Amino acid sequence: MGQLLLSGPVSKAYRAVDSHATERLRRWLCKKHKRPGQGTARYPDEHLYDVLGLQRLSVRTCDLPWAKA
Repeated sequence: MGQLLLSGPVSKAYRAVDSHATERLRRWLCKKHKRPGQGTARYPDEHLYDVLGLQRLSVRTCDLPWAKA
């Protein structure tokens, strides 16, 4: 039971890192291509992950040894 609780804070941290990475990548792409705005419409999450190959850390939480029962 205690081992299951360990994956909670890790998941939250990974989601925060994922969110920060997508935001920064969008900003960088807009600046690189000289596009105004935040880029959320031009570069949706699916494009960043599926086309550009950005990796999701939050999905990998289930692969951690202490997350397996």
